[in-house]
Amino acid sequence: MNINDILEKQRKFYLSNRTLSPEFRLDALKTLERVIKDNQDLIEEALHRDLGKNAFTSYMTEIGMVLSEIRFMKRHLKRYAKRHPVITSLAQMVGCSYTQPTPYGNVLIMSPWNYPFMLALDPLVDAIAAGNTAIIKPSAYAPATSDVIELLIQKCFDEEFIAVVTGGRKENTELLNKKFDYIFFTGSVNVGKTVMNKASENLTPVTLELGGKSPCIVDSSADIKVSARRIVFGKFLNCGQTCVAPDYIYVQKDIADEFIQEVIKETNKQYTTTPLEDPTYGKIVNKKHFERILNLINPNKVVLGGEYNEDTNQIAPTIMTNVNWEDPVMQEEIFGPVMPILEFENIEDLVELLRSKPHPLALYLFTKDKTIMDLVTEHVQFGGGCINDTIIQLATSHMGFGGVGDSGMGSYHGKAGFDTFTHYKSMVRKGFLFDLPFRYPPYTKFKEDIIKIVL
Repeated sequence: MNINDILEKQRKFYLSNRTLSPEFRLDALKTLERVIKDNQDLIEEALHRDLGKNAFTSYMTEIGMVLSEIRFMKRHLKRYAKRHPVITSLAQMVGCSYTQPTPYGNVLIMSPWNYPFMLALDPLVDAIAAGNTAIIKPSAYAPATSDVIELLIQKCFDEEFIAVVTGGRKENTELLNKKFDYIFFTGSVNVGKTVMNKASENLTPVTLELGGKSPCIVDSSADIKVSARRIVFGKFLNCGQTCVAPDYIYVQKDIADEFIQEVIKETNKQYTTTPLEDPTYGKIVNKKHFERILNLINPNKVVLGGEYNEDTNQIAPTIMTNVNWEDPVMQEEIFGPVMPILEFENIEDLVELLRSKPHPLALYLFTKDKTIMDLVTEHVQFGGGCINDTIIQLATSHMGFGGVGDSGMGSYHGKAGFDTFTHYKSMVRKGFLFDLPFRYPPYTKFKEDIIKIVL
């Protein structure tokens, strides 16, 4: 496969104006939807091979999310693609003003390995709805899913419209050296910096969906049992390999012991006391990340879990207590099934601490106190989050999802996704019958007075 040839074909196809038609975009989304449904078993099998995901989790966190985004765009894209009238100021009379949505053109979508199907196809849905052509570069760390994505896209589209480029660093580098009209990247902070640096050489706009150490706060007013259940779900889903997973837990000191016991109880309930013997329990994506996560675990601070299987790259859900910011587990994003629990006494002091840290992709707060809700959400900077739940903020097409600062820039899902892949032209249209003379030289005191009224 020649990347130059694919990109040249896509440029010619975009310039043919076929993607400007909302009907063309709708037909493309319907085709993609049908092929995904027809090949659901194949997708689930690939996700199991790459990450050990069971069928339920594969549908809930990947396939179903993509289908939901397609349904949303099918309902709304014709309205989104229309010109939108805006108020015309007195200075621009007599005329009309409007914004005209236009596709960026040829876009590159680079996706990661942790949710390899959803994080490749979800932005693709938005890019198609907005009228772009696209090249998808899935992660080499999820080879089975990458192959399935390539197969499905070939069934749906000609490569002049949508194409998949597989491979590793060589292909990533080659793609980033090309000029695209937009780049959408999901992955690590370090690679995100490289993407942004390469994009700057061509003045290409980017969306970066990164990660970070997303905090989870539990104060003394929270329902401890419900909080523990929801935190365990969000933390250990996909073996902790979720960009918006709660990275670490801060629990108020006076309920810490009770909370820890409830988390242990809930973990055993959701994952059994022998999770490594459960055939539905997932795995770490590869040996490199498996060993990295093991090095973050301090056996002296483990109160549950810590077991692992080197042959299958599996690590049991692990809970650590008495953790501090000097521990290795607090030095980097964990991205694995390890839950460090820290304690706090005063919420104001904790807020100041979190404000001093790099901005995370998510924040979770468990409390019944509205004053604390406002304090945390208004004063701590983060991409998005939940109050009294975890990770579900990204499972909707009715809100944008994205990071801020160290956790990324830009957003997608639903209307935000359409906007991400769209340039809005600001337009004023006037006729020839009327022409306001006060803007033309020579300027007089009378014209100056008129300008002050209309501007």
